[in-house]
Amino acid sequence: MKAAQRKKKPESYQKRTYRAQLDPGGLVSTMVRVQETDLQILASTDITDRARELILEARLQLENYIVKHPLFSATLDPLPMDLLAPPMVRRLLQAGLQAGVGPMAAVAGTIAEYVGEGLLADGEPEIMVENGGDIYLARQQSCDVAIFAGRSSLSNKVGLRINARQMPLGICTSSGTVGHSLSLGEADSVTVLARSAALADAAATRLGNEVGKGDDEKSAVTKALEQAKTIDGLLGVVVICGEAMGAIGDVELIRVAV
Repeated sequence: MKAAQRKKKPESYQKRTYRAQLDPGGLVSTMVRVQETDLQILASTDITDRARELILEARLQLENYIVKHPLFSATLDPLPMDLLAPPMVRRLLQAGLQAGVGPMAAVAGTIAEYVGEGLLADGEPEIMVENGGDIYLARQQSCDVAIFAGRSSLSNKVGLRINARQMPLGICTSSGTVGHSLSLGEADSVTVLARSAALADAAATRLGNEVGKGDDEKSAVTKALEQAKTIDGLLGVVVICGEAMGAIGDVELIRVAV
């Protein structure tokens, strides 16, 4: 369901070995996979069956819509809102319109959010849903999130402290140097925080595209952060390009212990 692949995923990404580094914080870690959708979920109990139901609901809405509207999965440009579309599709359309990208740019974050909200509605007190590095987070305590930035020496050495007051929210990262999703930029990582994980995912893609070939590292970071100011609804943004890093908004940067 993703846009066309640009580069082969590195082996560590394919196997999602980064998941072994996660501290569940007293919650139960569950892996749930349905075709391309591969989630790690933290909850109070093993929620495998219900999570699979929610993934299937989300995918069915999306796949049925694409059959009737093939441009939806192909375009890199925003599409107008379709008020008759199912909820999952409307989230993708809205995120694309806000960020100025095609709706499928937000699919990973949107599925994470759809599953997370469904589990919360079922009575789960706390939830973390991770979908290929895009996260929907609703915890009752502060959480630290490391930023993986590919080739940069800052990768996994810098992170974010997410305070309980900020949640629920989406934390999504786009990279032009790592990963399987289409990116037209050269950033090692663009991490976006937003109340909507769909918007965070779409905005991360848009801002990652701003870091283009020919930009020096500092200029590339500045360009992406300036563009972030034009997208309504973002809580914070962190951009890493080579050895340069910048941040705006409600973000608390931390040093990650190696």
